[in-house]
Amino acid sequence: MNPDDHNSLIINLEGIFFKYPGTSENVIDNLDLEFYRGDRIGLMAPNGSGKTSLFHIIMGLLKPDAGNIKIFGKPVSTEKDFEKVRLRIGLLFQDADDQLFSPTVLEDVAFGPLNMGKTPDQAKKIAIDTLYELGLDGFEHRITYKLSGGEKRLVSLATVLAMKPEVLLLDEPSNGLDEKTKARLIDVLANLDLSYILISHESDFLYELTDSIYTMENGKIFPGEKKHRHLHTHTHITHGPK
Repeated sequence: MNPDDHNSLIINLEGIFFKYPGTSENVIDNLDLEFYRGDRIGLMAPNGSGKTSLFHIIMGLLKPDAGNIKIFGKPVSTEKDFEKVRLRIGLLFQDADDQLFSPTVLEDVAFGPLNMGKTPDQAKKIAIDTLYELGLDGFEHRITYKLSGGEKRLVSLATVLAMKPEVLLLDEPSNGLDEKTKARLIDVLANLDLSYILISHESDFLYELTDSIYTMENGKIFPGEKKHRHLHTHTHITHGPK
């Protein structure tokens, strides 16, 4: 047995319920999820399906009304617990403007490494190297708010990758991209040595980048298309009572 096998379950959600304050309908409704190292999972998710809420629960940005969360084999519930999670799992927000807040691209991409204890010189090098890998060399001193939508999307991804995560949660990463920028994004993600969950309404985009595709609707996840070509045997996503 591989000595790492018992540690390969990264995200384990059991019986998760969530509704926003003042509402009666569950956005997440008795959802179970097991996500293993090496998995590349796609979620087809219409608006209002609970997809963004699911990612925010995994990252500790929302607190479920019921259920248990284990990440990297440990129960997580407090802000301190999730601070450790955020060092290892990177979240790409659906709206790039939620991710970018510094005056220049270099400052935005270096922000994460600085917060992780890197020196300014180290953080600058990581930022420059990450931008280069994304085909954004020369963007260091660009003014963030003046970037195009596609450029913001790629810079947002750079801010996440600069923190060297083990896992990515990608919320509609191709949204609003032109075909050229989308092709670049596909090339970047396909060549990353990372596990990820990718939410998108574009089936072609998901097919390029994931090993199995599920649907998410009304707070639940349902089996969808399985791509046997590269399907990981450890992929398990369930919903409802066990």
